[in-house]
Amino acid sequence: MNFLPPPHLRDPGDQWIYGPNGEKVWGAFGAAGVLVWNRDTDCVLLQLRAEWSHHGGTWGIPGGAMRKGESARDGALREAHEEAGVPEELLEAIDEFIIDLGFWSYTTVIARTTEHFEPVENDEESIELQWVSRTAVEELDLHPRFGQNWPHLRDVLAGHIE
Repeated sequence: MNFLPPPHLRDPGDQWIYGPNGEKVWGAFGAAGVLVWNRDTDCVLLQLRAEWSHHGGTWGIPGGAMRKGESARDGALREAHEEAGVPEELLEAIDEFIIDLGFWSYTTVIARTTEHFEPVENDEESIELQWVSRTAVEELDLHPRFGQNWPHLRDVLAGHIE
């Protein structure tokens, strides 16, 4: 199975890199995504990943490879807009969670939306986009790394409920 995006979606950062233990990760310059949370409904925006992607057919957050020189926050916001039509002007960043493997990192920007919006599948990286109740996320087939980190992310959100 091909685990590369279609040629028209490629950027120099869009490539696999391998860690010292042979672990394969996406993004030559690291990767980032946005966990968008609607506090009013206590739902998060999730993306069902395209089958051709790494761990395709699992749920995660809109995100992907960063471009050379791009900050994690800027990369996360760009990817979320490209993949799900997430409007940056409606987001308020409340925290960040970083996975640092030494040779590669993934930054999750945790953001609250200031008003509800409907996500839009802007490219071929999403099968589906859906607002999911924070309490129902674990019922989905989650991207392995997102699933591993979801308990921490869920607790960060719970700490912001007023």
